[in-house]
Amino acid sequence: MATHKPEVWQRGPINGINTYLQPVAHALLQASEEVVCTMAHFNDSNLWLKPVGMASVGFHLQHLQGVLQRLFTYANGQQLTLKQLANLNKEGVEDNNLNSQALTFNFTNQVAAAIEQLRNTNENDLLAPRALGRAQIPTNVLGLYVHAAEHTMRHLGQLIVTVIVVSNNTGVVVI
Repeated sequence: MATHKPEVWQRGPINGINTYLQPVAHALLQASEEVVCTMAHFNDSNLWLKPVGMASVGFHLQHLQGVLQRLFTYANGQQLTLKQLANLNKEGVEDNNLNSQALTFNFTNQVAAAIEQLRNTNENDLLAPRALGRAQIPTNVLGLYVHAAEHTMRHLGQLIVTVIVVSNNTGVVVI
């Protein structure tokens, strides 16, 4: 009989992460684990399929990594680099040089970088004002981190459903 680990948030605090940021770290680490499990046996011939015109698995994997990187860049008080902007424009564009293993690796590395940034975030900076995007939408560091976590979990759910659909699976994905 297979045993399953408790969800990340049920395993206790993440070492070195401020109490206020624990839910963000838990969500990102949970998403990382679930992406790895979901993509473990994925057939890359389905990577760019768009079921009923919806976003592809490839898009979700690129977007998960890209949004996380962009929101954490804004949380640092920085603007996006030209490379980040170019990558944004490539999200969802079919690229046969990419595969699910590389895209999964990119996402898990981005989560690791985000966790490190959370560790280095001073509690006194959580409400520091920040501006989001070209429109300079007002927010703060905490708002960007929380949005990064909820946005990641939203796309994780979409990724899982899309993997099931394009894999013509019976609906069983073990996470």
